[in-house]
Amino acid sequence: MPHTKRRRLVTTAVAVSLGATALAACGSEDDSKAESGPVSLTYWTWTPGMDKVVDLWNKGPGKKDQITVTVKKQASGDTLVTKILTAHKAKKAPDLVQAEYQALPTLVSNDALADISKEVGDVEDKFAEGVWQQTTLGTDAVYAVPQDIGPMMFYYREDLFEQYNLKVPTTWEQFAETARLLKKKAPDKDLTTFSANDSGLFAGLAQQAGAKWWTTSGDKWKVGIDDAATRKVAAFWGGLVEEGVIDNQPMYTPSWNKALDTGKQIAWVSAVWAPGTLTTAAPDTKGKWAMAPLPQWSADQDVTGSWGGSSTAVTTDSAHKEAAAEFAAWLNTDHDALNALAKEGGIYPASTSAQLSGAFSNPPAYFANQPDFYTKAADIAKTTAPSAWGPNVNVAYTSFKDAFGSAAKNKSDFTAALGKMQDDTVADMKKQGFEVAR
Repeated sequence: MPHTKRRRLVTTAVAVSLGATALAACGSEDDSKAESGPVSLTYWTWTPGMDKVVDLWNKGPGKKDQITVTVKKQASGDTLVTKILTAHKAKKAPDLVQAEYQALPTLVSNDALADISKEVGDVEDKFAEGVWQQTTLGTDAVYAVPQDIGPMMFYYREDLFEQYNLKVPTTWEQFAETARLLKKKAPDKDLTTFSANDSGLFAGLAQQAGAKWWTTSGDKWKVGIDDAATRKVAAFWGGLVEEGVIDNQPMYTPSWNKALDTGKQIAWVSAVWAPGTLTTAAPDTKGKWAMAPLPQWSADQDVTGSWGGSSTAVTTDSAHKEAAAEFAAWLNTDHDALNALAKEGGIYPASTSAQLSGAFSNPPAYFANQPDFYTKAADIAKTTAPSAWGPNVNVAYTSFKDAFGSAAKNKSDFTAALGKMQDDTVADMKKQGFEVAR
């Protein structure tokens, strides 16, 4: 298994060829039988209302092609990844799985996902380059079709920015100055908080700065969690916390909700899905917020990070690879399917053509005061930076919560916490049998 893990995710042409050959061998014999008659597929997903979306397929294209899909609702996150791997070891994984982008390397390194590049390669142009790259892992293979994305943005209380004569920051330097200015004008308020209870936020900020936490060198992994880009991000936020010009409390707590709803915290670095969170966290401030692009590290840049998002993948256990891939492509590119996904599941589609149509023709109700909300969101989504995930994101994220949680609470050195995160991640990879380059 260690050799297989190394081989499946390196980015050399030889490695890609080997991976594709191995995958083809897994399903080629069965595919010729499976596609000749009625096909029944099983899809593991956590998205609300997915059964209603799949009904469109079963009554339309699926019925015509004699392909029926059955939805099996699952938990999300690491729980689902573990369940998929357990089922795969017994060669009983479902045909299709919903997988977060950061989970793809783990699933691929365990030979759980099929290369569907031949089946879905023609839909690549429907997605932003940085989004599509997350499903290829930097190889010629394609391990999933993008479903939803979470481009990051800056949210702020429009009324309070006007009240305190604050300008919306376009660079991180301006962001820091805005935090300081607000603290001088209103000592009881904070521009925002640094939260260590959601690793995806920090990962997205590092991604925007150009970080690549996992890469490969030959047949070895390189872990760059403490690279220069991420150290810059850690030092920036750690400095603001230590200076006392932003808060250090975690998000999603009653205290944090109250800070947003009462105007104690007047901005939030988040993602396109923020309106849903604000609707429940700060109901009394509906119509008072606005969205803008994420501040940049230099004025001539235009790039954002990604916080969240998932894809639809076909497993190597499926005896119906071609049919499963056909469904995955339809689910994430068809106009009616994407509108249903938005309505029933509340997702923001990865497909660029869907980001300004149907459910996204009008702004979220919470942002009725910003008619161009989704127009701006679509423009921002196009600038999503490529990511570089590895086979043990869960370990890195857990280490982040522990190390940065302590650093934020104690207002101590964030770069030291970053070093701990790097060390924990490398140690775990070596323990699993991966070769890690220094």
